[in-house]
Amino acid sequence: MIRWAERQAEEGVVQRMDWNANPGRRMNRFIVPFLLASAALLLGIPDARAQQSSDAPPAGNAQNGKKLFMSDGCYECHGRQGQGAAQTGGARIGPPQLSFEGFQSYVRNPKANMPPYTNKAIPDQDLGDIYAYLKSIPMPPKGKDIPLLNK
Repeated sequence: MIRWAERQAEEGVVQRMDWNANPGRRMNRFIVPFLLASAALLLGIPDARAQQSSDAPPAGNAQNGKKLFMSDGCYECHGRQGQGAAQTGGARIGPPQLSFEGFQSYVRNPKANMPPYTNKAIPDQDLGDIYAYLKSIPMPPKGKDIPLLNK
């Protein structure tokens, strides 16, 4: 390949470039692609932020969420108030400590024994309703606030 390029340069078909003669030109060879790639990344960032902001939790209906929580069988492992159950290994999910995005991510791709629930099984709006129901559950009292435990 090198000999072909040298032959083409000798014949005047292509201009031979001496990169050492002009170090600025050699630097341009790397700077221009770098600047183009950087600009592409910077211009792509606002789109990513806009996409994240559109992933806000849907306005949830806690009453409908309670019905869905019961009818979809969530209570069977997580308890009727989302308190969790040692017998089933269901984690405590109510009231949720996760953001809606974290909750949604876990429901869609769980790490433990819970089966994944796709958007077809539980649409985002229904998941938002379930999340609203779990958020409506009051936090349990702290141990120091329970008189019987402080005797």
